[in-house]
Amino acid sequence: MVPMWLHWLAIVSVAAGIVCAVWIALDERKHPQHMWIMNLVWPLVALSGSLFVLWAYHRIGRNVSSGEGGQEGGHGDSSFPVSVGKGTSHCGAGCTLGDIVAEWLVVLVPVIAVWFGYRSIFSEKMFAVWIVDYLFAFGFGIAFQYYSIKPMRGLSPWQGLVAAVKADALSLTAWQVGMYGFMAVAHFWLFGALLGAKLEVVSIEFWFMMQIAMICGFVTAYPVNWWLIRSGIKEAM
Repeated sequence: MVPMWLHWLAIVSVAAGIVCAVWIALDERKHPQHMWIMNLVWPLVALSGSLFVLWAYHRIGRNVSSGEGGQEGGHGDSSFPVSVGKGTSHCGAGCTLGDIVAEWLVVLVPVIAVWFGYRSIFSEKMFAVWIVDYLFAFGFGIAFQYYSIKPMRGLSPWQGLVAAVKADALSLTAWQVGMYGFMAVAHFWLFGALLGAKLEVVSIEFWFMMQIAMICGFVTAYPVNWWLIRSGIKEAM
């Protein structure tokens, strides 16, 4: 059984993420990003990063050139570690959107889990859903990277797609590995063994665990993005 303190903590945490995401989205209407895709990135990562992402947005991400003078993030930090953080968040936004869409799609159309191996290959439905998660995360992640890298490099559509796959395939895979790792711990140990409860997509606790899982994804993807940007495979942001 899920204790009430955990239930209310989950409500507060998820609500805080939504409020921060909405706050950033509304602020971007007055201060749109130079790259339009970043208008999606910041609110999406705020869903899991909450107050920290809100702080980071105002510190290094807000485009103060829109109506206030200066440059994008002009009052922020443009150091290499910060650029890596932005690149990792860019990847994570696609993963976040993909995971949200995939998880709810399987809830609405349960047979999708069967198509991807539930019962025939996996006894745990979660493993089949992870395949769906990855496919959607990969698709959205590559799309996000495409709309960044194509205009930055002036590439043709095909060249942009190839460059996007090279730049983000490893990064988003690393992100998903971190996310899957924590969700496995939450599913089997925290909820299964300790609490004796199921971690269901329709519960607020699931999305609280997903917030933590996305932070774990950032941690596992950050060193990969460091290498990708340092080696010139991925553009610094």
